[in-house]
Amino acid sequence: MKRVTFNTGAALLDALVLSAVSKLDTYGYKITQDVREVVDISESTLYPVLRRLQKNGYLAAYDQEYAGRNRRYYTITPEGEKQLEKYRKEWADYRKKIENLLFGGTDDEQK
Repeated sequence: MKRVTFNTGAALLDALVLSAVSKLDTYGYKITQDVREVVDISESTLYPVLRRLQKNGYLAAYDQEYAGRNRRYYTITPEGEKQLEKYRKEWADYRKKIENLLFGGTDDEQK
């Protein structure tokens, strides 16, 4: 049986943030609100994730004026799209294996 390597810590946060940003360019507070619909996350946790994703080339950022202030917006890069697709495939496999274990299923279904 192939072992799934999806880490539900940092990788899950990365996947959720990339997914939130993939819908449209958005800013930190909005990303926090979107991700909070799924997992409890604070803005102080989110910003290091955003910086890491930028450093890895998965997100790009730009500043735009909003209500007289600059607001930093994030956009997903082509490399980020590839990584998000990888996370989605890994999640689907991980979810299937968990559901097979929790709800029954044969060993053949888990391979």
